[in-house]
Amino acid sequence: MELLLAIFLAVLTVFVAMPFYYEHPKAEIPHGFSQRQKLYIFHYIMNFGFGLGRLLEKVGITSEVQFLRIIMDGIPPLEDKHLFIKDLRFEKVKVRIYQPKIPTTSQRRGILYFHGGVGLFGSIRAYERTCRYFARKSNSVVVSVGYRLAPEHPYPTQFEDCLTATIHFMRTAQDYGVDPSRIIICGDSSGGTLTAAVAQALVNRRDLPKLRAQILIYPFLQSVNFNLPSYQQNEGVPILLKQRILALGLKYLNRDLSIMEAVSKHSHIPEDLQLKYQKWVNPDYIPHEFKSRGYKPSTTHPFSEEIYTLVKPVFDTVFSPLIAEDSVIAQLPEAFILTCEFDVLRDDGLLYKKRLEDHGIKVTWCHLQEGFHGTVFLAFWGRVIAFQSGNKGLKKIVNFLRLM
Repeated sequence: MELLLAIFLAVLTVFVAMPFYYEHPKAEIPHGFSQRQKLYIFHYIMNFGFGLGRLLEKVGITSEVQFLRIIMDGIPPLEDKHLFIKDLRFEKVKVRIYQPKIPTTSQRRGILYFHGGVGLFGSIRAYERTCRYFARKSNSVVVSVGYRLAPEHPYPTQFEDCLTATIHFMRTAQDYGVDPSRIIICGDSSGGTLTAAVAQALVNRRDLPKLRAQILIYPFLQSVNFNLPSYQQNEGVPILLKQRILALGLKYLNRDLSIMEAVSKHSHIPEDLQLKYQKWVNPDYIPHEFKSRGYKPSTTHPFSEEIYTLVKPVFDTVFSPLIAEDSVIAQLPEAFILTCEFDVLRDDGLLYKKRLEDHGIKVTWCHLQEGFHGTVFLAFWGRVIAFQSGNKGLKKIVNFLRLM
């Protein structure tokens, strides 16, 4: 019955929503992907959501962003008999704390979770199941951070809220039965960006305990090169198509989508910055096995000062943590990095892994051969939507947490 409903929604997409969808993306799923048809169906359901949101905005019922936030929030789960759950504020930032009910004679590890959603979507409620899972399976105190969203709260409010919540928790950890030396920050997608940025912001803080680890789940880490092998190979693979990441990234910064093509052709980056960042963001550093599905070196396009001025924030290390200076990278905590083969952001994770390891930072790497962007989040969306790769990724993360 659930499958029939999914197919019905996909058909509706073609007749109702697609005329209002600003990207008109075409899915291109490699034949080696075993759950290919299932991902196609989910892709069209997503397009239906975007298209319907666009339609509702056009007729003045609600904004596209607000509609998609409601959809992403989903139906809240039932009460969890294994956890104490409480809503608080860490200074001005909303948080939800999950504490296992099982008695313990020692202090637990603490996990701060920064949700994904490109700074536009996502919420504590949307990631309720994710945070409950990590609290139960790793016997940890989990803090889900409800940072404020764009465009109502412009970038970099999202980073500032996450940093504020982290510092507050580090200073008050013992109030929640947490060992201050066992605090881990974690996030998926743009939440992975925030995780990396917060970890970097804390390296020189002598008034705080050091982070135990950082967990980056298919993170976005750079805006220097949108033509890395993973971008070429997976530009049409749901759910994060290349067009979609550029469009949503510009929406996050409140920039007009008319400059999207120029950014995709790298007209936004001056030659001196290209040369500087080449030592860190370079397809030559991607292992050969990740180029086997095809890769062509990108052609250079004329630099536009106007485009650069409009998108200059993308070269902040808060937005692109991969381009932080060596002096910062060398002080970062141990890391867990999850990458997916069929994800445009795969190579961001691979390049960050290399940078960390080059500076002697221990990295536990989990690569999902059949993974795609969002697969871990979808593991909690029910049998019809969940994919095998998501469940595998969750188990690997929990195994890592148990060692911390």
